[in-house]
Amino acid sequence: MDARSAADWEDSLGNLLTELASAQDELLDVLRAKRDCMAAHDVEGMSRLQPREEELCLRLERIQDQRRALIESATERGVAVDSLEELADAVDPGGAGGSGGTRERVKAAKRRTSLVQYATLTNWVLAQRSLLHLSQLIEIIATGGRSKPTYGMDRTRSSSCGVLVDREA
Repeated sequence: MDARSAADWEDSLGNLLTELASAQDELLDVLRAKRDCMAAHDVEGMSRLQPREEELCLRLERIQDQRRALIESATERGVAVDSLEELADAVDPGGAGGSGGTRERVKAAKRRTSLVQYATLTNWVLAQRSLLHLSQLIEIIATGGRSKPTYGMDRTRSSSCGVLVDREA
């Protein structure tokens, strides 16, 4: 790879990494805000975050398309790579040029991706726990707080019919 094409690749890769870093940072902010809204039971706040979250998803899809196009373009030009990290290595195999910074930016993007995954998992667990809590509350309301015996035939009117439905219970 000659110096001019290496510089072009590095510029393209640098622009992509700048856009990716910005989108990842914004997504981390949205995920933090979403977690705070879930913890505070702020449904309106979560609704206000939805358009921003959707815009970030579209933005990340565009970045992914740019990444795919960059890798395909490199492959078409004889630089067989499967990742941005491999492309950074191919641009400057010795690491003497400016690509060392590019390599670090690729690694930073990978670290931010891990943070996004962790934040997403944290929000998912919080949402699941909230759903579990709500389902338990609904069960308590529906059964009148009386649990049905696991074994035996002790069936009273309140355990065989819904407390909310029957007046007798």
